[in-house]
Amino acid sequence: MVVLNKIYTRTGDAGETALGNGSRVAKYAPRVEAYGTVDETNATLGMARLHAEGDMDAALSRIQNDLFDLGADLCRPDRDQDDQAGYPVLRMVEAQVKRLEAEIDAMNANLEPLRSFILPGGTALSAHLHLCRTVSRRAERLSVELAAVDDVNPHAVKYLNRLSDWFFVAARVANNNGADDVLWVPGANRD
Repeated sequence: MVVLNKIYTRTGDAGETALGNGSRVAKYAPRVEAYGTVDETNATLGMARLHAEGDMDAALSRIQNDLFDLGADLCRPDRDQDDQAGYPVLRMVEAQVKRLEAEIDAMNANLEPLRSFILPGGTALSAHLHLCRTVSRRAERLSVELAAVDDVNPHAVKYLNRLSDWFFVAARVANNNGADDVLWVPGANRD
């Protein structure tokens, strides 16, 4: 259980923050950028949920919880030292990726194939989900960049890759199962 009695600590006043293993890094470090952008994805998802109901809201709630798991995973380097932590270290697992894949497949089964790219928009929920998609793609890019120079759980990267796809398909569902998608018309305004 997490207990937060005091919100400010003053330990970051010099521009550093603590990672999950206790080490301190600059607040602009690649790892902080990656998990910070996961947090930003979660915040945009909170805005999307203002427009969601029923099964969609329940799915978005599960994803918000996963995003906290993902942030916890990314903020703790040195996976090879997890057994020395003295507590179970939270890491993303393949089952979380597979759940997203199953949900994508279920949502996509009711959609007509695309014949054009989609412009973000339509319903309020769809527009917000497209924003979630783009922020999660940035989180993925930053996590891949981090993985090029430091240890990153491959399930974390896979999850982010599937998540942006999930948001794309869910945005179509939110647009009356794709019937109200706003389609790109190449060169429409060149005349």
